[in-house]
Amino acid sequence: MFSLGSMDTKQQKQVIKDNQELFDIDNNLDRLAKKIELLSYLNPLNSEKEKQRFFASKYTEDPILKYPKVKFHPYKLHRMFFSQRLERIEDQRVQKLYQDIIYYYSNMVQCIQTIGEPKKFYYNSLRLYGTPTEKDVQNAQFILHHSNEAERADMEKIYSPDDAKSYFEEFSKLYDFPLNIKLSTAIAADAMVSNSTQTLLIKKNTKFSKNQLLTLANHEIGVHLVTTYNGIEQPLKIFSNGFPRNVETQEGLAVFSEYMSGALTLNRLKTLAYRVLASESLIKGYSFSDTFDLIHGTYKLNRNDAFSITMRVHRGGGFTKDRLYLSGLKKIYKRYQKGEAMDNLLTGKVTMDYEADIVNLQELGLANPITHKNIAFMENKNENKTLDFILNNLK
Repeated sequence: MFSLGSMDTKQQKQVIKDNQELFDIDNNLDRLAKKIELLSYLNPLNSEKEKQRFFASKYTEDPILKYPKVKFHPYKLHRMFFSQRLERIEDQRVQKLYQDIIYYYSNMVQCIQTIGEPKKFYYNSLRLYGTPTEKDVQNAQFILHHSNEAERADMEKIYSPDDAKSYFEEFSKLYDFPLNIKLSTAIAADAMVSNSTQTLLIKKNTKFSKNQLLTLANHEIGVHLVTTYNGIEQPLKIFSNGFPRNVETQEGLAVFSEYMSGALTLNRLKTLAYRVLASESLIKGYSFSDTFDLIHGTYKLNRNDAFSITMRVHRGGGFTKDRLYLSGLKKIYKRYQKGEAMDNLLTGKVTMDYEADIVNLQELGLANPITHKNIAFMENKNENKTLDFILNNLK
């Protein structure tokens, strides 16, 4: 196996010359894909205001969420995606991979195009993220049957966004890449990575616990930024922009990083379980207030967290991405139990389903081994036996 990274400049130029059509198509897709970071369009602009209105209505008036304006022409973008001359890619396996990627990106455009149009967006979202399986729902219920953990000192939310910024800056010294941090009021999560700008976004109006800082550091920096920077260093830009259906693998790796670092708690695992049940309620046709009642009324989760989970699933018109965290964790954990390496899954925004394609690209000299590894994967620091029992018994 060889790669562009291990070659001298002359050899690199020859590989690029031999695959010029592929690199031209890859560059074209890169220019187009930069316009479609779905989450940047799907984070509501008025979530805090609508949360207060929903609470004031005694949980009866569903939030009316507003979203950023789309900054591209959807139909024109579709046409440009499908105008790529894929038949010019000589390797049939690589040609098929790029075909799958174009269909995936096109679905992403349709999602963005229909945000705020419930039925249309919901069906477009299902194409990308699917629905919870019966096993997913059973796993979620199995997790929720376990008694809540005793209150821990490191769970108290006493740290400001500025404290979080300082913590993440210190944590990032473990990694050999720059850390850009920006405070934001326009994200649904407490922190998230913007892949296109290589930036860690921190929610401005929130407080963090010590455990949450450790969790976010290992999740966002340890995996999402690691795969961002590994993707940038690949010769083909599809590693950066994303393979089809990469969310399950990427989020599975990120939550597994929490587990290995000793940050994962039963309460956090329950949050992932609630997300599965909220996604299932969406599939059953529940309204926002119905889903909220299930999570807050039936399962007794506090109203702020219940609102957050409900909003994440109902935003845009119905978004099932969150159901993939638990199934992703299950698959990555089973891989870990078998002693299988994670390196190929950290080469960029890739997925387990396409691992053979990653290996093929490496063998063709079109993909590099990873530069940045996940530090948490080197040693299992989990001491919570309940978590081990649960993860070992997921179906």
